[in-house]
Amino acid sequence: MSVLVNGSPTEDFVVGKGLRQGDPLSPFLFLLVAEGLSRLIRRALDNGIFTGCKVTNNLHFHTLQFVDDIVIIGDGNWHNLWTLKTVLLRFELVSGLKINFFKSKLYGINLEDGFLSAASAFLHCEVDSIPFRFLGIPVGANPR
Repeated sequence: MSVLVNGSPTEDFVVGKGLRQGDPLSPFLFLLVAEGLSRLIRRALDNGIFTGCKVTNNLHFHTLQFVDDIVIIGDGNWHNLWTLKTVLLRFELVSGLKINFFKSKLYGINLEDGFLSAASAFLHCEVDSIPFRFLGIPVGANPR
């Protein structure tokens, strides 16, 4: 295999498993993989099987993502949970990366505690409360 660098192919190299720590190619490969997860979620949205957050008729959002930290935002219903779990498991199969559901958190706004409890058991993660921190920034906190 070779890689195009500035329009020219590099020397062939054997593809193995992993990269050496500090390899300059590592962040770019990770971005490709992270983009894959974002596109899987986008495809679920486009196919109408996942519902993100609607701010206005023309403004919807579904993810906040930076490198390997991601917040996925969607309606609190079983259909969305099944879709999300399927998307994440497909991502694991395609990328070879493993999502650590035990380090993941589930947040709910205006959802019944019973639903959140069942949803957290279904996703194998714990329920947490808002506000929370994402990349050191409080999310859902009173801005005052």
